[in-house]
Amino acid sequence: METDIMLRVNGEERPLHVDTRTSLLDALRERLGVTSPKKGCDHGQCGACTVLLDGRRANSCLALAVAHDGAEVVTAEGLAAGEELHPVQRSFVDHDGFQCGYCTPGQVCSAVGMLAEAEAGWPSAATPRLTDHPVLDDAEIRERMSGNLCRCGAYVNIVAAVREAGGARR
Repeated sequence: METDIMLRVNGEERPLHVDTRTSLLDALRERLGVTSPKKGCDHGQCGACTVLLDGRRANSCLALAVAHDGAEVVTAEGLAAGEELHPVQRSFVDHDGFQCGYCTPGQVCSAVGMLAEAEAGWPSAATPRLTDHPVLDDAEIRERMSGNLCRCGAYVNIVAAVREAGGARR
């Protein structure tokens, strides 16, 4: 079965005619040519496909496109304002947090999403007390970024980049 949907991707309305079984990741990559979200494991385990879906980070390989008709989707390439990088992208550059480019777009989207979650006071498994506003120390950042795996092994630099982008101190 196929249907028409509309997604707002990186600020642009994008109509689509999709099979109802199409994942958001496949709709983005194969139908719209938005290639920053990567197909890694295709099981929601590596985070390479992470996008911001209505402002919250999501594994696009696990989301059906039709379930998000009308949604706002922001990918890593949609974070920058023209030539000016998003502060998280800039911080990844400054701290050598970029790797081969395969997992980095998902890492950047996840970092943007997790910083918003922390700012909103949402606890993680590493937050000592659920009633406290989370402090973005290294353990908190690692826990919040644990859904994104990197085959390149630059985790230390990613934590430093996220820490700086979030304004956290050691």
